[in-house]
Amino acid sequence: MRAVSVLAAASLTGLGYCQPAKQKNSTIYNPILPGFHPDPSCVFVKEWDNTFFCATSTFLAFPGMPIYASKDLQNFKLISHAFNRPEQLPAFGNITGQQDGWYAPTLRYHNSRFWIIDSCVGSDTGYLSTSDPYNNTAWTAVTPTNIPGYDPDLFWDTDGTLYSAFAKTVLSDPFTTEIHQVNISMPSGNTTTDRFLWNGTNVQPPEGPHMMLKDGYHYLLLAEGGTAQEHQVTIGRGKSAQGPFETDPKNPILTAYNTSEYFQTVGHADLFQDANGQWWGVALSTRSGPEYKTWPMGRETVLYPANWEKGQWPVLGGPIRGKMEAPLPSVNKNIRGSGAFVRDPDHYTFPPGSSIPSHFSFWRFPQTQNYAVSPSNHPNSLQLLPSRANLTGDAAFVPTDGITFIGRRQTDNLFTYSVDIDYSPSEVGEESGVTLFLTQSYHVDLGIVRLNKTGNYLRFRAEAPDAPEEIVVSIPQEWCDQGMHLQVQAYNITHFSFSAAPKGGQIKQIATVPATIVSNGFTGSFVGVYAWNNGNTKGKTPSYVSNWVYQGQGQYIGNGEFYPSNGQRSGAGF
Repeated sequence: MRAVSVLAAASLTGLGYCQPAKQKNSTIYNPILPGFHPDPSCVFVKEWDNTFFCATSTFLAFPGMPIYASKDLQNFKLISHAFNRPEQLPAFGNITGQQDGWYAPTLRYHNSRFWIIDSCVGSDTGYLSTSDPYNNTAWTAVTPTNIPGYDPDLFWDTDGTLYSAFAKTVLSDPFTTEIHQVNISMPSGNTTTDRFLWNGTNVQPPEGPHMMLKDGYHYLLLAEGGTAQEHQVTIGRGKSAQGPFETDPKNPILTAYNTSEYFQTVGHADLFQDANGQWWGVALSTRSGPEYKTWPMGRETVLYPANWEKGQWPVLGGPIRGKMEAPLPSVNKNIRGSGAFVRDPDHYTFPPGSSIPSHFSFWRFPQTQNYAVSPSNHPNSLQLLPSRANLTGDAAFVPTDGITFIGRRQTDNLFTYSVDIDYSPSEVGEESGVTLFLTQSYHVDLGIVRLNKTGNYLRFRAEAPDAPEEIVVSIPQEWCDQGMHLQVQAYNITHFSFSAAPKGGQIKQIATVPATIVSNGFTGSFVGVYAWNNGNTKGKTPSYVSNWVYQGQGQYIGNGEFYPSNGQRSGAGF
């Protein structure tokens, strides 16, 4: 075992930190949904107090399909999750693929209801709806629809016909995708036989279709080029929802491909208007630069203005950058509900009578008996009971076993996350600690563990193809008796540190890892806590988590420039 080398942190001063002027309603600060928020779909609903609503993909994170509300397109509050109860789609709990789960929701408003259609890869495609997006329990169960593809859309035509366009892999050529379409009957979810619709500009694969009607034309917005650096937004139009479609001669109408922009992989867009008739677009993007090596927060949601004159093609306001000028609605944070704003810091002490914050996530369905807020024998803490399997799982692991893990998205390039843990493992294999978690195949952990019968240790280890070597440090029993303070920090834009101390003691760095270790796939990083017994079923020692703190300390937007994280006092910590 050896220590991981420590790379010098680049200070914000050294990177040319720029403090922006006091925010006005003309400056977009991207990303508007920072952290793991890919495949955005948004609507503006005048009847709901001139509010914008957005949904994003969640894959295996649960609760799934978060619904955010905003009145100014800069302050987004989590108001519910469309997928929040196991009975809505029980088969979700059996999914094995780490890149499976809920892909690319389409959110629409029709006949006084909010509708989402989505493909749950590894399970079913289906739709959900609600008459109250602020209420978790008002979302219906998933009604399956026989759509033989992914990224389904919802579009109601003027005659009431409901169409769904989607991406379909060609059976005779698994490397070729086409956009197909079905009609859907409500409320049954029954569909017609699918038919070919359009292939965009023939840049493979065409995906993420969204149809809209304007000035007598049916417009079809697509994502092409895959979700990496060739990602791009294209559009076509026709007089019928069933085509044929002509292509915009200026396609792609938005992309970061072949540019040096820090915001890369721009694509999978949606378009909508505000109360003043101004057009807006959202898309996903990664803050990776053209090197596309370091992007631990995964694919995030960005905003841009659009101009769409009558009878003309839409003009989208790229390139996407961290600060852009546009005629935003006036600042207004008066949003219903008790959820957090997406940029808010955390400080949770789990007092009696409180509940798990709504922006915390599990991986698939949790074993609810393994989590308790403020148990009577240990108030002001979150109790964790160990799962049999660790975060990676083992040969005997099945998804329904569950893993005891709970986390929150990394939403800032620079942040400090810490918890206090009261835990004294007594059986060999018992472990509880903090993790930087991407999927069960990519995570980095620092925990208190019983490795043998003689004592307890701090153990740092990672699961990834390029994982650093394990570090084990012996700790005195009195540290466990008085409780431990564990910390994960993004101390620059390319590296994380893992540190520990007895409560009240001097924090000591145990290891650092490059952010490339969790820059992979479709998801984005979480920080959180875990507990397991590594297969020793005698291990049932609970751990108690308190003083959960997440504080963002800077959003990097390229060219050496940062803007402060929300909740961070100007200049503090820099």
